[in-house]
Amino acid sequence: MTYELFIGDYAYSSWSLRGWLLFRKLGIAPATHLVDFHKAEVADQLTEIAPARTVPAMRTPEGTVIWDSLAMAEELHSRHPDAGLWPSDPAARGLGRALAAEMHSGYSALRGECPMNLRTAYRNVPLSDATRADIARIETVWSHARKLYADKGPWLLGEYSIVDIAFAPVAARFAGYDVTLSDVAQRYVDTHLSDPWFREWRDMGLRIGETLPWYAKPFDTKPWPGRA
Repeated sequence: MTYELFIGDYAYSSWSLRGWLLFRKLGIAPATHLVDFHKAEVADQLTEIAPARTVPAMRTPEGTVIWDSLAMAEELHSRHPDAGLWPSDPAARGLGRALAAEMHSGYSALRGECPMNLRTAYRNVPLSDATRADIARIETVWSHARKLYADKGPWLLGEYSIVDIAFAPVAARFAGYDVTLSDVAQRYVDTHLSDPWFREWRDMGLRIGETLPWYAKPFDTKPWPGRA
């Protein structure tokens, strides 16, 4: 028996993007089940893996169901410690865990006001003070990590890890909502936008599923940043 991964719509499900990226980083192809946001409530489509009621959710080869993306990440790291999900250096790993946990539990204003939508990019988006405060905090922690690990590579801790998987949908939000960033933060966003795995996920979001009108915002649109 292999891993099973339950994910939501490619274009809109930011948490599902994280679950999918975990397995891409591992180099493992799970049996993937797509939950259709347009069909029915998510929980109603996950009855076979109750008590999970959100996506992503993972069923391990032993049958254990894990329905939280950060719990999935840590469990997969413990099962595959040499796969590079976290860096081997304890200082980098500790910082990465702090950043991933803050992302996981924080930035509610940004998440609520700017839901991920990989089908559309907007221009001149008016953002609330609360969302701007979230953005400023994200820029602060990104800058801190990049200052420490810029010589190790382009990702937050140098090499790609769970913390970058955690922030991938944030990069998508910044790109999609025309957020003006510092040079350091913009380079990090561009690193995500040009990443082959992110581009593969977004391509699936453009090809699979329906455009869901409740994600639309009343702003002018523009082409998606970066390469088409």
